[in-house]
Amino acid sequence: MRPSLLDPLFGRVAALPGVGPKTAKLFDRLLAKPGGEARVLDLLFHLPSNVIDRSARPTIAAAPLDTMVVLKVRVAELRRPQGRYSKAPYRVLVEDETGDVELVFFLANQDWIERSLPLGATRWISGRIELYDGRRQIVHPDRVLDEAGFAKLPVFEAVYGLTEGLQARYVLRATEEALARLPALPEWQDASVLAANKLPPFVEALRAAHRPENAGALSVQHPARQRLALDELLASQLALRLIRAKLRRPAGRAHIGDGRFTRAIEAALPFRLTGAQRRTLKDIDADLASDKRMLRLVQGDVGSGKTIVAALAIARVAESGRQSALMAPTEILARQHYERLAPLFEGAGLRIALLTGRVKPSERAGLHAAIGAGEIDVVIGTHALVQGDLAFHDLGLAVVDEQHRFGVEQRLALGAKGDGVDVLVMTATPIPRTLALTAFGDMDCSALDEKPPGRTSVSTRALPADRIGEVVGGLQRALAQGARAYWVCPLVEENEELDLAAAEARHADLVTYFGASVGLVHGRMKGAEKDAVMEGFQRGEIKILVATTVIEVGVDVPEATIMVIEHAERFGLAQLHQLRGRVGRGKGESSCLLLYKGPLSEAAKARLTTIRQTEDGFRIAEEDLRLRGEGEILGVRQAGLPGFRLADLSAHARLLAIARDDAELILRRDPDLVSERGAALRALLYLFERDEAVRLLRAG
Repeated sequence: MRPSLLDPLFGRVAALPGVGPKTAKLFDRLLAKPGGEARVLDLLFHLPSNVIDRSARPTIAAAPLDTMVVLKVRVAELRRPQGRYSKAPYRVLVEDETGDVELVFFLANQDWIERSLPLGATRWISGRIELYDGRRQIVHPDRVLDEAGFAKLPVFEAVYGLTEGLQARYVLRATEEALARLPALPEWQDASVLAANKLPPFVEALRAAHRPENAGALSVQHPARQRLALDELLASQLALRLIRAKLRRPAGRAHIGDGRFTRAIEAALPFRLTGAQRRTLKDIDADLASDKRMLRLVQGDVGSGKTIVAALAIARVAESGRQSALMAPTEILARQHYERLAPLFEGAGLRIALLTGRVKPSERAGLHAAIGAGEIDVVIGTHALVQGDLAFHDLGLAVVDEQHRFGVEQRLALGAKGDGVDVLVMTATPIPRTLALTAFGDMDCSALDEKPPGRTSVSTRALPADRIGEVVGGLQRALAQGARAYWVCPLVEENEELDLAAAEARHADLVTYFGASVGLVHGRMKGAEKDAVMEGFQRGEIKILVATTVIEVGVDVPEATIMVIEHAERFGLAQLHQLRGRVGRGKGESSCLLLYKGPLSEAAKARLTTIRQTEDGFRIAEEDLRLRGEGEILGVRQAGLPGFRLADLSAHARLLAIARDDAELILRRDPDLVSERGAALRALLYLFERDEAVRLLRAG
């Protein structure tokens, strides 16, 4: 049960004074999840993005141009537009002892102007002075105040992100009402942490964040912002550790093999394992031999050899007489894993099967029966592995490939298909260390940070889109010498139909140059069609594969040496790196051409510069975090892991380390959060909606 003292914060914004039904809908659009209603908490966590500085209070003659000023004036003349239907503006001349300025109102409510600015009255006007035909004027002042209104005018006023139709004054008024409802909350932070970092109490910090005293109050390093970030990071770290403790509580089963399968597979490899692969396998072997459940993330750059690490872990489990399952996000990737691993496993004497949504019902029943009877050692498949009635004879290891494509629930569902199942998760999207701590803090992490021998570097160039003719000419020469190429079409406003139209148009265009040797693959195709095109590309019947980003993950054609990415400025850094990783997988020299349409934004320039300068996925990931922030990095948002609203991982890495250490210490001393501070921390978990962790505590 959520503590009752938090109830005011989970009330609806629609119930705040001054928020009518029409405005409430606008607040819902601005703050709530799709289909939901905005809550007071959402409003309070919607922090200002800017500040209006009204500290300049000059005379009219001394007022600088194009700067926010507050002028004390007398209304000297009302200049109503002539003619009933005149489109001319309403002008009001105001003055002080040093000069005058004209206030200009277009399409304004004349009654409001004459009520607000009666002739001869003293008023305070806030706005920016500009020159028009040599005369000073303020177009649409942002404040027209009498003495009582001026007394309440803040020197610095918060500016919030808005949605169409929602005026700033409504957000300011609603936020003040929300701040008035803040309950007295118990202190959940350690007193020594607050003192060492000079951080205020939570409620005080929230008020300070919404009532900035100067532009510096918006800085992520301001004490108020740091305090709020630390609270959110502590809630996140505590929740992850509670989940991890719960997942680890069920005893695992020790897998101690005799080495017969692992030795056979390693002997069959045409290359030697890298130092990073050996280190990671040593970690995995220790996890498997332990009686605690393994929950390990293996992150490695494109082509760093994660699949072989998984294969050797599977072989180790098979030596103990137990089964393994490998779940891939797409049919193409599952089939590719199967085709690559089947010869290795079968050569070592292991029985392997492929199970995807496309298996015929008659075959599926036979496969299910064989898996249930223990006649299959290794099952490779898509999410079909966690759906329906598939039962394993004795599942010992679940391997999840491309973790960021699956939710936490799917990962847990696969692990629940057996008793004390060890879980190994792989991702080819290198994750910055700070993000790994927040998104995957419930796991142990291993990094494959070396490339296996034989991987070639990829020459990367950026070209303006109007030089596409040169690219086509270069492709003609390269294809004549036996090369194969990918041509990736742009993301069109995250719209699948427009993406498809762009890909189909580019395919038709390239067919005029290259004929039937151009293939097309996209997300709307049926699995069998997609596989047929991919197989044609692998065999070399198709020389150019035009694709949407369905080929981003896992596709492996060593003969492909050219990657063309159209409208590269629309892609994120991690995506560009993933796409480039589809080439450079064989012995031939490889190149990646980034076609962009100018003018480029600063962020797009930074992305294209970084991708040209380095192939180090971990460096690229850190830069991606800096440019884009945590919310977008992981691609599909993981179920159960809300993004950060108050913390900025690229700026608050130091606070993350403090939160991590504190969470570990708390759970060592008070694992069930029953102490006085423990009760306060439960309130913190509810406040930041890490309810799942509290449910686990109760399930205890």
